[in-house]
Amino acid sequence: MSGLRNKIQQQVFRINGLSLNEFDLSQPPGDPGLYGPDSVIWRVHGDFSSMLCGGISALLLQMLHPLALAGVWDHSTFRSDMMGRLRRTSQFIAVTTFGNTEDAHILIARVKGIHQHIYGEDAQGKPYAASDPQLLTWVHVAETSRFLAAHLRYKNPHLCLAQQDRYYREAARVAEALGAENVPKSVAAVEAYLQGMRPQLRCDERTQEVLSLLLNTPAPTWQARPAMKAMLAGGIELLPGWAQQAFGLHFSPLKRRVIRVRIHGIAALLRWAIHRGAFQRAMTRVGR
Repeated sequence: MSGLRNKIQQQVFRINGLSLNEFDLSQPPGDPGLYGPDSVIWRVHGDFSSMLCGGISALLLQMLHPLALAGVWDHSTFRSDMMGRLRRTSQFIAVTTFGNTEDAHILIARVKGIHQHIYGEDAQGKPYAASDPQLLTWVHVAETSRFLAAHLRYKNPHLCLAQQDRYYREAARVAEALGAENVPKSVAAVEAYLQGMRPQLRCDERTQEVLSLLLNTPAPTWQARPAMKAMLAGGIELLPGWAQQAFGLHFSPLKRRVIRVRIHGIAALLRWAIHRGAFQRAMTRVGR
């Protein structure tokens, strides 16, 4: 059984940021990083299965903002290397959440530097810049709201409201370090923010192409294909109802039930298999 467990774990590592082997989350001993093991963000970001669903959902929600879409469209290789983009995003989240303090600050500074070179105009001629504080806030809220939604659906539906609010307060630290401003830091504030942003969002041909590219992203191996297909469906179904409508998507109650049952099954298998993930490596570093 240990051989099967390790084989599944290696399949997972091929699609997340740990495969880049750039930062050692297990070193140096005793460094709690930006948050430490008693934080809520360690619990929310520590479950690979829900985070994968949340990440897929976050990418699609982010792309409904025409300026966020333009920045990715003009300056990213996602159309030819969607898996690479997912790995780099996964690395940033893993290192800033679980990495040691120095590595977290190094990666934040690196991303801030990259943002300085990402600017242009969207499809309608409106200027954008990746360093725009309000755009950074949108990307952050779209991401964290989907991570928390996935955690509540597929990991811990009983996480209390106070802990959910704490998660948003903790996550805001990295967003603000990147330059985001007026970051909402509670469940109520995030919901109000998302509702307030809806008039600025749109789903056009390029947004639909992002969805198509994501759905057709090749799995790292044929063995991973069924699970990856299920996770993609789970991420899409995790979008807010109004975002699903924007994409022209509809899930019947039966389809939703099937998706959720599959995700729960896959998540149970992955939780059994993954014993050297980001959370476990960081726990070793802090001596837990």
